[in-house]
Amino acid sequence: MGILVHVLLTAVAVWVATLVPGIDLDQGASAPAKIGTLIGVALLFGLVNAVVKPLVKFFGCLFYVVTLGLIGLVVNALLFWLTGWLAGELGLPFEVSGFWAAFFGAIIVALTGWVLDLVYDRATDDR
Repeated sequence: MGILVHVLLTAVAVWVATLVPGIDLDQGASAPAKIGTLIGVALLFGLVNAVVKPLVKFFGCLFYVVTLGLIGLVVNALLFWLTGWLAGELGLPFEVSGFWAAFFGAIIVALTGWVLDLVYDRATDDR
């Protein structure tokens, strides 16, 4: 159940990130198609973060130390951009058009996901 909730929260965070110019979700699609695309992109983003990010952190740990972790912003942007490219290759109508769109989109996804996680954790703790 936890993974499903996390995917749904990430899908909402990706939907919020579509407010950034350069991050596009097919506007002509129906609402269920958009929701399906967002869930697919959230799954893909989670997979990219689970597989690629640890490798990048391992091989680039010196850059993390030297930049005091600020390289993490660039890495997150590149992973979000990679997710947009992979989504296009898999036929999902989701596009990230450039680095800066990916940069700000990744920040929005991270912040929105963090806030939604906090809200969800507090709601489930009250039970």
